[in-house]
Amino acid sequence: MRLSVMQAIPKETSVTRTRPAIYLDHSATTPLADEALAAMQPYFAEFYGNPSSIHWAGRRSRTGLDQARRTVAGILGAKPGEIVFTASGTESDNAALRGIALARRKQSGTNRIVVSPVEHAAIQRTAEDLRDNYGFELTLLPVDGDGLVAPADVAAALGENPAADVAVVSVLYANNEVGTIQPIAQIGAVCKAAGVPFHTDAVQAAGKLSLNVNALGVDSLSLSGHKFYGPKGAGILYLRQGTPYQPTITGGSQEGSRRAATENVPSIVGLAAALALADAERESEMDRLQLLRDRLIGGILENVEGIRLTGSPVQRLPSHASFVLEGLEAEGVLIGLDMAGIAASSGSACSNASQRPSHVLEAMGVSPADLYGGLRLTLGRSNTPEQMDFVVEQLARIVANIRRAG
Repeated sequence: MRLSVMQAIPKETSVTRTRPAIYLDHSATTPLADEALAAMQPYFAEFYGNPSSIHWAGRRSRTGLDQARRTVAGILGAKPGEIVFTASGTESDNAALRGIALARRKQSGTNRIVVSPVEHAAIQRTAEDLRDNYGFELTLLPVDGDGLVAPADVAAALGENPAADVAVVSVLYANNEVGTIQPIAQIGAVCKAAGVPFHTDAVQAAGKLSLNVNALGVDSLSLSGHKFYGPKGAGILYLRQGTPYQPTITGGSQEGSRRAATENVPSIVGLAAALALADAERESEMDRLQLLRDRLIGGILENVEGIRLTGSPVQRLPSHASFVLEGLEAEGVLIGLDMAGIAASSGSACSNASQRPSHVLEAMGVSPADLYGGLRLTLGRSNTPEQMDFVVEQLARIVANIRRAG
């Protein structure tokens, strides 16, 4: 009888539990910061009112919600009224692309969407849905072998009369699979000159890169709380004042009538606390993580057989290391790492379970034989130099064993 991969994984034992627990999947999610949890606690029970209610209980919740909005706006260089709280980064991406595209078509007849082929699925599949079910034209920007979008290619894709043709442009700030950082400010300048709204999915950038929306030149930006040590179930949509927008969730008048539903006040308060902490520690923590990342990348490239770096070697998130295992599927390697106490992934946590080939690697020109061989190691606060050395040692052993087994 042939065993499935999951059936073949041994059940957890006291041996596996005593091995070092090394978490290298921070791009999938981060642990909740103590400061965020402490900020949330009163809003679970003590400050329980609906923030839309005018009585004392509602006002207590409203105070926390308003303070969270001011905190987020200050970090983004935005106005509080330009911040919309959502339930996730995916919802924020959906709302930005759909909301702006539909409003622009209604307002001016524009019917084309321009995105990169290396977007997170929240943008990629939303753009495809708008094409397939709403009649929009979809233009995919070219990327190079590192996954980079050239501003000149954006200008070329916009065409001769973009203000009357293009509804919205969306380019990922930092890639979730390979860590490549896009030239968002330059792309923003191209879009502004063309009179086209520009959105960026900045989910992976929070706590690592500047989020100042004016310096970036974006009209819309998406964030997700659990990517920067905040709670799951809370996201942010920045919408520059005056940007055409049609709400995608309708009902009440919450969030300035842009997102109906009673706000998740505890999670929003925790999200704001986590973002403030991540922003305050950003420079020192990213310097530390970049040293660890370079130690990890150097050790892996030197000691692991048949592996190569993916993404830009220079324009890369300080906490992100990604590779292709040539001629191997990553699944067996990930199981081996897990048995050694190391948590890693093969790419986007939103698509790992489906075992589909990576559309990001495919767009970057990786050969079909290697599309299932993506390996992503993403660092965070708990990681140390000694852990990096252990990961290199274990990865080299696991890959060598698999290759010997044929």
